[in-house]
Amino acid sequence: MLIKKAPDMRYSQVTPEKLYRSRREFLTSVAAATGTAMLAANPLRNLLAPQSVRAAGKYDGVAKSPFSTDEKQNTYQDVTNYNNFYEFSTSKYEVAGLAKNFKTRPWTVSIEGEVAKPQQFDIDSLIKLAPLEERIYRHRCVEAWSIVVPWIGFPLSALINKVQPTSKAAYVSFITDLDPRQMPGLPEGGLDWPYREGLRMDEAMHPLTILTVGMYGNDLANQDGAPVRLTVPWKYGFKSGKSLVKIRFVAKQPETSWNEANAHEYGFYSNVNPNVDHPRWSQATERRLGEFFKRKTLMFNGYEQVASLYSGMDLRKNF
Repeated sequence: MLIKKAPDMRYSQVTPEKLYRSRREFLTSVAAATGTAMLAANPLRNLLAPQSVRAAGKYDGVAKSPFSTDEKQNTYQDVTNYNNFYEFSTSKYEVAGLAKNFKTRPWTVSIEGEVAKPQQFDIDSLIKLAPLEERIYRHRCVEAWSIVVPWIGFPLSALINKVQPTSKAAYVSFITDLDPRQMPGLPEGGLDWPYREGLRMDEAMHPLTILTVGMYGNDLANQDGAPVRLTVPWKYGFKSGKSLVKIRFVAKQPETSWNEANAHEYGFYSNVNPNVDHPRWSQATERRLGEFFKRKTLMFNGYEQVASLYSGMDLRKNF
């Protein structure tokens, strides 16, 4: 089934791994079990057989960011074994295994478009561009699940300032890697590859927007966007492009993959907004990975620092 016709899976970033794989599988499990209490007491972790994934590089002495949430973090095992990364697979449980041999060295990121200093960064030079911080961010996915992850990265604004956008640059476009030799999910992914996302310039410059190069004290896991990804915590997860190879500064709003595939369900802004339902389900609540009960979804995913970016905008129309 092509995603463009009937998308039922979303990019990025859960139905709790410990309890059930999907709503349908969860209902099936409940029907087979003696009761919800027994299911909760006996999570399905052993049935899921998560991949054993370890990142190669390790980051020591990274400063803790004041932007971090104090909420309980999800485990590395959780976050690296339930992944939206359609280039590898549309099955969240298959990505870790399929991406484990993905080559992330050598790697370059090209800076193009409306900038005074277009250039290429190899990944090691990019990592040294600005001081790294650990930022514990909550994330919200369109499928009504959420996670809390300790990312390692630096504000995207540090890169933007270095390349000096021209006065024509109003948006930033992010293009991810496209390698059919290493990405077996491309034929079934149903999108117009490579994967593309975009931000308005003021969104890109906001201090919450980071380029992420690590997680849990180590390099990014391949399935989580190695070696460098975008992280925008107040937007739905698919806005945070993984495995970036190009960052392009443009004058007009860029095309983005999910918006192009199905504009009715995926707006350009895609801010977390519990008052705007997805056409096929409510966004008012979410379930944290590893938890049974749902919680209320917060406006801007709880990052009210960004509210001024959208002053005067109709956030139902500009969803």
